[in-house]
Amino acid sequence: MDSKALTKIQSIILVAVIVLAAVGGGLAYILLSGEEPTSDPIKIGVCVDLDGLWGNIWKGAVLAAEQVNSEGGVLGRNFTIVAQDDDSYTAPFDSNIAVSAMTKLITVDKADFIIASAVLPSSTIYQEIAAEHKKILFLVGTAEEELTQHVLDNYSRYKYFFRTGLGNETAMHMGIADSLALCREFTGFNKVAFIYQAGFSAMVPSIIDAVDDYGFEVVYDESLSGQVLDYSSYFARAEAAGAEILYPMILGLGGMDFIKEYYNRQSPMVMWGVCYGDWEESGGKCEYTTSQGSPVDVGYPLTSKVLPTREAYFERWGEEIEGFVVAAYDTVRFILPDAIERAGTIETEAVIKALEETDVETCLARRFVFTSSHDIMVGEADSNRPTEDYFLMAMFQWQDGVQVPVYPIELMEEAGTSYTFPDWSGPWDDLD
Repeated sequence: MDSKALTKIQSIILVAVIVLAAVGGGLAYILLSGEEPTSDPIKIGVCVDLDGLWGNIWKGAVLAAEQVNSEGGVLGRNFTIVAQDDDSYTAPFDSNIAVSAMTKLITVDKADFIIASAVLPSSTIYQEIAAEHKKILFLVGTAEEELTQHVLDNYSRYKYFFRTGLGNETAMHMGIADSLALCREFTGFNKVAFIYQAGFSAMVPSIIDAVDDYGFEVVYDESLSGQVLDYSSYFARAEAAGAEILYPMILGLGGMDFIKEYYNRQSPMVMWGVCYGDWEESGGKCEYTTSQGSPVDVGYPLTSKVLPTREAYFERWGEEIEGFVVAAYDTVRFILPDAIERAGTIETEAVIKALEETDVETCLARRFVFTSSHDIMVGEADSNRPTEDYFLMAMFQWQDGVQVPVYPIELMEEAGTSYTFPDWSGPWDDLD
């Protein structure tokens, strides 16, 4: 009996030793592997001009993180937003500030992922820094094709780069030309005038080439000089050239003054372009103008996410959500959590593979998908990618105080809307 009892006790001790060894080995692995405890937050760095154009991008990221955290986080971990001011939209555009901001997010703030909004050369700088540190970078404010071409040309170095906020230059130019083609279907007009801020000058030749391919006649194009206060001379020259369609590209407060001039002079051209008005601030003078915009900007429920996001952002910040702020929100709220959940980790290589297989509903797309170059998949008419299902460049016209979709035609038909001519005299008077 004693022998048997001793054997039993020895067996228990042996099992205990094995268990302790296993547990001890596990603890040693956790301690030596450098893995963060699962309770630590996932840090998302925001690198933008915080007190400049699109500085509110961090607000979109913060709101999205708060919503993700309120739902239990991702893999049981909360999101934390850390931000650095890069002055990327503030003269004299010092690249050293951009380098310092991006590097600090990675080396000091220890961000796991980065969201940035910048134009050349800062956008290229950010791509290089992300590649050097092997950090996933989401760029929400640039259309330069060279960035995604880098992914194709040298995938192993640049696979960390993803674009989430704006279609590339070719998609934008073709979208402008295609939208003008629909405007021509509505109006029968073929003579186009371009008036644009200096910041658009570099892309205008490519836009004109795309428009030429669609058979349009560009009768006038001119860049605005400096801080223009009076647009009357530009309108006069475009009208004298015989323009029937006016395509402005004017951002900021200048767009409101441009719209007021259009209405006050009752210009005999239809306005179809990039020029944003506000119904109340313009006193209703943005009526009949058509401008490019995202469904979130105008409150059109393209997806189930649009209206709840607009309401939540206004409640949180007391202002309307717009532009690249929406893209940053989508990245933190939907795109990144979806990829991490599917990857089951925040390990970089695994998340890259998951991002490459993204197909998720966001505010900006019913199906947000990345191309092989980590660019945004854009819908195309008459293809296997329905225009209204993927990321799209929509056009909205002001009608009786509401912006309604008039491009793409699938979206217009879905909304049951139609294009409306101004109620003053113009070449539309001769239409049947």
